[in-house]
Amino acid sequence: MAQRITIDPVTRIEGHLRIDVEVDGGQVTKAWSSGQMYRGLENILKGRDPRDAWLFVQRICGVCTTVHALASVRSVENALGLEIPLNAQLVRNMVQSIHCLHDHIVHFYALSALDWVDVVSALDADPVATAKLADSLSDWPGNSPKRFAAVKDKVKGLVASGQLGPFANAYWGHSAMKLPPEANLMAVSHYLEALDYQRKATQALAILGGKNPHVQNLSVGGVTTNLNPDNQTAVTVERLYYIKQLVTEVKQFIDMVYMTDVVAVGALYKDWLPYGAGVTNYMAAPDMFLDAAGTKADLPGGTVMNGDLSTVKPINTIADEYFIKNVEESIAKAWYDGDWSKHPWDSSTDPKFTQFEDDGKYTWLKAPRFQGKPMQVGPLAQMVVGYAQGHERTIKAVDACLAKISSVAGVQVGPEILHSTIGRHAARAVRAGMMADLCLEHWELLANNISSGDYEIFNPPVFPKGEQRGVGVHEAPRGLLSHWIVIQDGKIKNYQAVVPSTWNAGPRDAEGQLGPYEASLMGNPIADAERPLEVLRTIHSFDPCIACAVHMLDPEGKETVKVKAL
Repeated sequence: MAQRITIDPVTRIEGHLRIDVEVDGGQVTKAWSSGQMYRGLENILKGRDPRDAWLFVQRICGVCTTVHALASVRSVENALGLEIPLNAQLVRNMVQSIHCLHDHIVHFYALSALDWVDVVSALDADPVATAKLADSLSDWPGNSPKRFAAVKDKVKGLVASGQLGPFANAYWGHSAMKLPPEANLMAVSHYLEALDYQRKATQALAILGGKNPHVQNLSVGGVTTNLNPDNQTAVTVERLYYIKQLVTEVKQFIDMVYMTDVVAVGALYKDWLPYGAGVTNYMAAPDMFLDAAGTKADLPGGTVMNGDLSTVKPINTIADEYFIKNVEESIAKAWYDGDWSKHPWDSSTDPKFTQFEDDGKYTWLKAPRFQGKPMQVGPLAQMVVGYAQGHERTIKAVDACLAKISSVAGVQVGPEILHSTIGRHAARAVRAGMMADLCLEHWELLANNISSGDYEIFNPPVFPKGEQRGVGVHEAPRGLLSHWIVIQDGKIKNYQAVVPSTWNAGPRDAEGQLGPYEASLMGNPIADAERPLEVLRTIHSFDPCIACAVHMLDPEGKETVKVKAL
């Protein structure tokens, strides 16, 4: 008889997400993904000045801050046909790439590693053997017996005190935990170091963006970052080189620690490689633009259907007609008024709550579709799309990661293993390394521009009478993000944000097609229904950020934590 498991809320994510699964024969046979909060910012923006929208939508989330600001200003610029200066493009690229570095490090170490790492098991580790394991993976200077012994003592003290802090409620001793004690001790040590390197990324972002979270240096038409090297209130040469130093240090951590830890997890959990594929239709946006017009990008966009690389079709620009014409949102299973599927420019966000109904409406998340199909977005989608297009940087980075996993696992693996829970982690680590490289390359481009005497950062927008429609597209840390705006006589007439976690966490549509979260859980093993660790592993691999999909607090302060097995 099928057993129903409800996890509400899913923790170690941003926002309120509920996951329901039915388990039969030790594996998931049905799944539902439900966003438990309503986001009403689209309605708040109506009638406002389009130049102010980015400041509002950046508050959708305190994690995905820069991404909504960037997509928003791009949407207005697209509607106006406004080209920004090259310096502004490069500054924006640096902001988004530094934000990405911080985001990916936080996701792996703070939000998802506890699905694979048993912290208490580290107490059984031998620091000398741990150093030997770590040295076999990389030459990171922190991998010493002395360091690992100190971390072991710290864990021992925490366990003895009963104050495990963020480690308190993980599933210690779970039968699905397979890492040896030395690998667990190595991971805990690297977690502590990751705290410092995510801080370095935040420092660099705050210097360039004015503050973090919620950068202050964007504007419709460019940026407000003063680039005059002779002005101490601007981004001077000294500050520019400090940003480079911080990014270089973070890059070293990604290359020598983050990547190797993901490789170790992938190799030591090789029995998990077949699980979690779900929807294998992939979509990514072009980004890290190299020209003022946004027609040349360092990262390619496109679609791949059914996991077949030969089906790849490119998305070349922000305003690519192939993308614009084929996006719709369905509310068949969402708590909104009506039962329609519409293009974002023509859709609305009018709440109509009922109750959670398995065969009816059960979420605040809409169900985006591309050509009528659910699509998976995120770092994995970007790697698959880039690999399919023969993108040299992507192929080199992905192949290097797969070779490392093969070496540690003792089993040859190819790109097919990317279609999995672990594949999403590998793709995110690969993307972090690529973004670190690109950030430094775009730093060089910006520095060269400034040294040539080019300080231009802004082109003023002009709002004509009548209606204009625009879309701002950005490849955010969690995947393809698009903001859709309709402007009427200089004011916002309609505004819709179609975000990565809506693509991935969205519900079934009118045809019953599962969303990516739901599809990825099908067939997953469940060893212990009272402690559904395997569900969390797959859901966390997407890096959920549900406030980007829904956004309103419950003023009644109702029950906030519920895990039940029926």
